[in-house]
Amino acid sequence: MALIDSTISPGNESFAANRDGMLALIDKIRSAEGRAVAASAASRARFESRGQLLPRDRIALLLDPGSPWLELATLAGYGLDTPDEAKTVPGGGMIGGIGFVSGIRCMVAASDSGIDAGALQAGGLEKSMRIQELTLENKLPYVQLVESAGANLLKYRVEGFVKGGGLFRNLARMSAAGLPVVTVTHGSSTAGGAYQTGLSDYIIMVRGRSRAFLAGPPLLKAATGEVATEEELGGAEMHTTISGLGDYMAEDDRDAIRIARSVMGQIDWPHERAPQKPFELPRYDAEELLGIMPMDHKRPVDMKQVIARIVDGSDFLEFSADYGSATVCGHARIEGQAVGIITNNGPIDNAGAAKATHFIHACCQSGTPIVYLQNTTGYMVGRQYEERGMIKQGSSMIQAVANANVPQITVQCGASFGAGNYGMCGRGFAPRFCFSWPNAKTAVMGGEQAAGTMAIVTEAAMKRKGQVDHAKIEQLKAGIQERFDSQMSVFTTSALGLDDGVIDPRHTRAVLALTLATCREAAARAPRRMQFSVARP
Repeated sequence: MALIDSTISPGNESFAANRDGMLALIDKIRSAEGRAVAASAASRARFESRGQLLPRDRIALLLDPGSPWLELATLAGYGLDTPDEAKTVPGGGMIGGIGFVSGIRCMVAASDSGIDAGALQAGGLEKSMRIQELTLENKLPYVQLVESAGANLLKYRVEGFVKGGGLFRNLARMSAAGLPVVTVTHGSSTAGGAYQTGLSDYIIMVRGRSRAFLAGPPLLKAATGEVATEEELGGAEMHTTISGLGDYMAEDDRDAIRIARSVMGQIDWPHERAPQKPFELPRYDAEELLGIMPMDHKRPVDMKQVIARIVDGSDFLEFSADYGSATVCGHARIEGQAVGIITNNGPIDNAGAAKATHFIHACCQSGTPIVYLQNTTGYMVGRQYEERGMIKQGSSMIQAVANANVPQITVQCGASFGAGNYGMCGRGFAPRFCFSWPNAKTAVMGGEQAAGTMAIVTEAAMKRKGQVDHAKIEQLKAGIQERFDSQMSVFTTSALGLDDGVIDPRHTRAVLALTLATCREAAARAPRRMQFSVARP
């Protein structure tokens, strides 16, 4: 065994400051998530008066009791609805995540119809598309709980309409890929949203509540002069007895969820979980992860202390430890699952890039998934590094990341700057999953460096013109630093869909174990692909 010794001192001042800073960020995230839950729950009386359940109550009934549930992208749209951070309601108007339904690992997506009648909110389209992308990549059945009055026409944007077509394309692709699409239409599914229901393989409707039509009564009358009720146009009884759109009629939300679980239970889907190997828990307390990362990304961190609190038995076999030592590579297990880990104890230099490239190739040879724990200010710069071939070696590492044929999972634990973001499998390199810790910072460079760079360029230009305005340069620097600093936190990056969610550091091991198992099952699964998706009669 290659045990990592702990060098953490939980009693010292820097640890306490780090811990306090991390807990404050976690509280801010939980407060934002709580606002989304509260905004939806505010509709409880209205839902109950109609005999309906709130969206999160529907999900709770759908999932197997006591089974894991990984909710994704909870900060989607943060600050995009209102710049007031005390009032912003994140989540994008939908709830999505990976959970178990009748013993089968599924992707679950639900309209958060307690908010704005289920219309997608800021960030909701990007979140929905990413959830569908994860469904396809991980070969998961897709269960959606639909109730949406359609797009909010007061906030109409043409790009939302055009890009939104991708949601329907993905539903068709899932079905053709052999991934069952099971839909419960709890309420409205109107206009283009009707295809959210129509492009499903199994459709469950609720008597007196489900509505699916291309044009509702107001639009129908305005366009054609025809007068019809919602029930006549697209009610559950009409669709299950006349049009053939609906496959099952439920009496209420609970009954609909029961039917959805029965459908999943009857599908002959290879849902046996791979046998789990015996494993040891880490030797050190996950609570200590709160105090390892400083709030100032310029302060150095020994990332092996993070590894020690995530992997089985704190056992980490470091690869080529004395070569390019600032880039840490090695083998470990997480809940018995073999992984390669790459992380950073400083900038990536020539030897570090060469080592990482070698290690990625070796993991691909053995079929070992790779976990990247990002904390890097980027690749080394300077004459000596350029002469040694930094661009060549950095490019080789980036090529290895881009073409790796094993699942890659990224956790942004601290700094993620410059091309280091790329070489450490940032979002642009399509890791299978990408999560952030609350303190993570992402940017092409630090705000201070960006401001200093532009100040040098501007001053040189002023000198050529014969007059240097130092006050103007200082004003420029302040503006650039503010612009960079305001965009690098997770409250911006996660809002824009640049990760799959912000996780509590203490939950990192559990999240990695669940996602690694998801990847492993996907690799072993061979769905029955078809040329086209399942067609309705």
